[in-house]
Amino acid sequence: MSEKWRVIDTGLRPAAQNIALNRALLEAREAEEIPSTLRFLRFAPCALLGYHQSAEQELNLEYCDANRIAVQRRITGGGAIYFDEGQIGWELYLHRRDVGTADMQAISRRICHAAATAISALGIDARYRPRNDIEVDGRKISGTGGAFDGAALMFQGTLLVEFDVEKMLRVLRIPAEKLTDKAIASARERVTSLKELLGRRPDTGLVRRNITEAFESEFDCEFLEGELTLSEHARYQVALREIDTPGWVHLVRRPASDMPLLEAQQKFTGGMLRVALAFELPAQRVRQIWFTGDFFVNPRRTITDLEAVLRDTPLDQLERRVRTFFVGRRVDMLSLTAEDFITVIRLALKQPLMAQNS
Repeated sequence: MSEKWRVIDTGLRPAAQNIALNRALLEAREAEEIPSTLRFLRFAPCALLGYHQSAEQELNLEYCDANRIAVQRRITGGGAIYFDEGQIGWELYLHRRDVGTADMQAISRRICHAAATAISALGIDARYRPRNDIEVDGRKISGTGGAFDGAALMFQGTLLVEFDVEKMLRVLRIPAEKLTDKAIASARERVTSLKELLGRRPDTGLVRRNITEAFESEFDCEFLEGELTLSEHARYQVALREIDTPGWVHLVRRPASDMPLLEAQQKFTGGMLRVALAFELPAQRVRQIWFTGDFFVNPRRTITDLEAVLRDTPLDQLERRVRTFFVGRRVDMLSLTAEDFITVIRLALKQPLMAQNS
């Protein structure tokens, strides 16, 4: 007999309220005060930091302030992201026994496959892309992530129904080169939305039903419509008093100078290759990296996959990861090589490394 789980929709809310509800529901599930729950949510325009990130290093705070984009901090890790009303969020609050493992990669694979099935039911071919994305023809349409609190799991996903790529780029603290018309067009080739793929904005009720049914099938459960409990409301009020404050938003503060944005370019036989990267000086780690330029690559997703592999890479492992990425991979780049990528990365890193050794 199928277990009875709960589904709720908390609607469109400011970022602080949504984050406070994250904590309230996760705590309530850990205390076994609530059944396993699927929550749908939406955000007013906001930039969300990962729990360990500094706003000064990750965001264009002047742009956020000028455009009334709230800045908030998640209770989970990961990178900074932009949210607005054009995205549908979904979250699962489960017990470890529901998934049978603490292996987050296995959990991500299982849940993302189910979510991809729900998206595909709208008439597009959505697929899971390791580690935690869902894509359509190599373009990201959904990002996900999860975290345990004791035996309770919160697994979150965001579905791009309609998305402003340029605003997303301007919210983040990224190299100016990424804000050119060509770079914005390149970014649009890496992400997509339901509206773009379907030629219309789909009915949100249908999207929610598809996701609900996909998770019912995956977990052999039945979702019953519900509301927040008194226990959750009480936990939410406590969490909101802490989270809706500057102290929480700026819980981690590091100067932007500790994570410079570096750029370099070089022309190779295979074309012009440009790199831009955020380099964390104290940790000697490449936090994030972007490749653009005038070169041919097939399949198109290769560069996006390489950028994902190199994210949060210690300096002493960087070149090995580039070489390992291309070993055995079927990719056509004409005469561009893995060593060309390493060369342009070295050029970008040359200035801070020289300054450190001087």
